[in-house]
Amino acid sequence: MPAPASSFFRSTDTGVLIHLRITPNAGRDAIEGAESRDDGSSVLRIRVRAVPDKGKANAAAIALLAKALGLPKSALSLTSGETSRFKTIAVAASTGDVLERLAALVV
Repeated sequence: MPAPASSFFRSTDTGVLIHLRITPNAGRDAIEGAESRDDGSSVLRIRVRAVPDKGKANAAAIALLAKALGLPKSALSLTSGETSRFKTIAVAASTGDVLERLAALVV
């Protein structure tokens, strides 16, 4: 199942890349759905209660996303955006299952 050009995720040879926008210091941990940006790209919005200090918000976002996808945290890794609100996460798992679960997150 190929992702649309404006999707927040895309398949790779090793799994799936997911583009995120993280909001730290939020009142709750939540996945809020897809958001279109001004440049035409899309991101998955995630809010976490963790503070953006020493990778705590990144770890909380990975844990929340792993739980939503039904995968172990070790299957997800941060590939870019360590100190930015905009991040890219690599998911090393069966692409078909992950794409279905990602699509279900935004419905």
